[in-house]
Amino acid sequence: MEDNKLYNALLKSQDERRQLEHDRGEAKPEEGFRKESPYAGSERENPNWTHLEPEDNEHAPTVYDSAMSLSLIGNPKPWSLEQLRERKIIYSGMPDKEVMDAYRELRIQLRNRAGEGNFAVMFSSLGNTTGGLLTAFNLAASFALDSHTSALFVDCDPYNRELDGLVSTRMTDGVTDFVGDRSMDIKSILYPSGVERLSVIPAGTNASSAVELFSSMRMRELVDELKARYPDRCIVLNAPPFRNNTEARIIERFADQVVFGIPFGEVTGEEIEESVDALGSDKFSGLVFQE
Repeated sequence: MEDNKLYNALLKSQDERRQLEHDRGEAKPEEGFRKESPYAGSERENPNWTHLEPEDNEHAPTVYDSAMSLSLIGNPKPWSLEQLRERKIIYSGMPDKEVMDAYRELRIQLRNRAGEGNFAVMFSSLGNTTGGLLTAFNLAASFALDSHTSALFVDCDPYNRELDGLVSTRMTDGVTDFVGDRSMDIKSILYPSGVERLSVIPAGTNASSAVELFSSMRMRELVDELKARYPDRCIVLNAPPFRNNTEARIIERFADQVVFGIPFGEVTGEEIEESVDALGSDKFSGLVFQE
């Protein structure tokens, strides 16, 4: 009889402990929770919910929960592993582990610097003519690899058309078109990328007026709305080469952090220092050396 009482008491104690952990939102190791600071586990007593206007018109959740809503981001034409390799787009389990680990480390450092919530990172090459669009795209893809985070790549380099070859969907209008036409809806410039949980916005077709368009209040409104749509979203703003384009100096205003790309053999140490000084901001977060 005493053994039965002890056994029943033990069961009750275990049930109460599980309920307490559930109420606190604590994660268990067997659930595969994230270990990257500052997102390891969850300290919230309530779910991270907010109202949103979904990018996928076929689904319409009224609240946002990263465990549920991120899976609704459309990706109708996903790239195969072979297609990702051909385009040098990073993916989980890729053979070149050093490259994958480098992007993971960059992702972790940027997150740690940003703290909780979403943020925007501007990537700009310090090369004279060479852009870093593939590096910027892979940075966005590295954020999208995390199943608890969505990523958005916004191309703000209207003089480079390389993005067309990295995205599985045909794109037309983009940033410059939206900023120049107030009748356009933001959903008309959002496209699935072919990479899960990664959406893209192309630069658009109006390159001749890019400086004036990027300087407008409409551009500020666009970035603010993009950041508000998903509370855990990471936005990568790809800007033209920093040293030779006014546009990059303007785009920096909308970023929380700035990362410079260093093409191999094109930039001296003195030129790097000059560029960081010219940025004149505590937003500078580091350098990425490109082969």
